[in-house]
Amino acid sequence: MAKERESENGIIVKAMQFSYEYSEKEPPLFTDFNLNVSPGSRCLLLGANGSGKTTLLKILAGKHMVGGRDVVRVLNGSAFHDTKLVCSGDLAYLGGSWSKNVSSAGDIPLQGDFSAEHMIFGVEGTDPDRRDKLIDLLDIDLNWRMHKVSDGQRRRVQICLGLLHPYKVLLLDEVTVDLDVVTRMDLLDFFREECEQRESTIVYATHIFDGLETWATHLAYIQEGELRRAEKLSDVSELKSSTNLLSIVESWLRAETKLEKKKPVHNDSHTQNTSFVSSPFFSSRHMAYYR
Repeated sequence: MAKERESENGIIVKAMQFSYEYSEKEPPLFTDFNLNVSPGSRCLLLGANGSGKTTLLKILAGKHMVGGRDVVRVLNGSAFHDTKLVCSGDLAYLGGSWSKNVSSAGDIPLQGDFSAEHMIFGVEGTDPDRRDKLIDLLDIDLNWRMHKVSDGQRRRVQICLGLLHPYKVLLLDEVTVDLDVVTRMDLLDFFREECEQRESTIVYATHIFDGLETWATHLAYIQEGELRRAEKLSDVSELKSSTNLLSIVESWLRAETKLEKKKPVHNDSHTQNTSFVSSPFFSSRHMAYYR
């Protein structure tokens, strides 16, 4: 029963392979990558810069196609193929780009003299109570002009826009980095409420760990495209002797520097005949499937 429930409402990645560019100098970023995030989880996505966190979140968001329809499943649908996931708002992604979706054309930058009110109230089909709650929580001045505000103020408007419609799965890529401490903690409380009351699922990539020891339910630690740890936060053995998540993650990252880096894959006849290279879904910089 639990497995059926996870397949319907959670995130499942099975034997995923992905590369931006395949060559002797650039081995695949992900090879036979597996991940399972159960519904209602608040999962921290951890790892050093360049470990693959952002790429993984974009794959989960359906921005890159990898393998077949069953390789990356979100809410019982194919993350890339089932566009209804994004269109319905059930799957939401908040990353570093300040952009909006325009039909099937993809993302375009949001630049110009827009007011916060114009942008927020211009989103159709929103619940007025939810909209007002987010405006108050993020302390947004509706008179802000987007070309004049600070990075933190602009980020607040971006987050508000991304959360106006209720989601079932939310993917966050360092979106709180520009927020002050109070706004960040209030936003984390809002996310906790969303998970507990609506059983929403959140995957949150961050390098800021203040207050996350009691906020997160799970963690997934990636090293050079490999999933090194995936467990409940309560099962992390290091937390039994230290309640400071920052120091624990720091020790993992420092240990990485002592390990040998991933070797390039030699471009021999054996490599050229692997299923990864010959797959019609192989991605490269010159001919990538993305949205």
